[in-house]
Amino acid sequence: MTIALTEFARTRLFPADGRRTAIQDITPAQFVERLNAEAPARVIPGYAPFCRLHVHRNWTSTRCSVIPITDANRHQLRSAYEARTREELPVLVRWFEGLEPPVANYLVPILYSREQMAKEGAPVDADWGIVGCLYTMEPDEIPMVPITMMRNALGVEEGGSGVPLDRAGYRRSVAFWSSHANWR
Repeated sequence: MTIALTEFARTRLFPADGRRTAIQDITPAQFVERLNAEAPARVIPGYAPFCRLHVHRNWTSTRCSVIPITDANRHQLRSAYEARTREELPVLVRWFEGLEPPVANYLVPILYSREQMAKEGAPVDADWGIVGCLYTMEPDEIPMVPITMMRNALGVEEGGSGVPLDRAGYRRSVAFWSSHANWR
């Protein structure tokens, strides 16, 4: 099995500005090399048959991407309408500012099959393409953000995958993201 880094993921996981919320201490090539050389500690089925998550112990100084919302930090939440790419419509997002999360215990790359990548107009020369990565304390998946689930249901032309909305999964996602947020 081979894994490649998609351009979509490269710009988000290894941005040119070197932001602290990105993967730290390694280059994109080193990241892909390690994922291809090291068996994951765990493989988690994704939200659709073309998706899987590989759990790896964090070998970098990358920090957790999600922080619980508490009364002590709620005042540090910010929000804005943003798009992930120029082609996508902006959606409401929220994040913490001014917090220092712990170093993550795990890196959890999100992989799409070669066939799905071709369907989305981003073919890869590998069996799997990295479309994202979670930085977690536990060797588990973080629920997909509700707006990402909706975007996926809208289809490829709107930046999604074309997977119909799972109402129960959506409700679990809302429950999690009502009490957690990303940070910047």
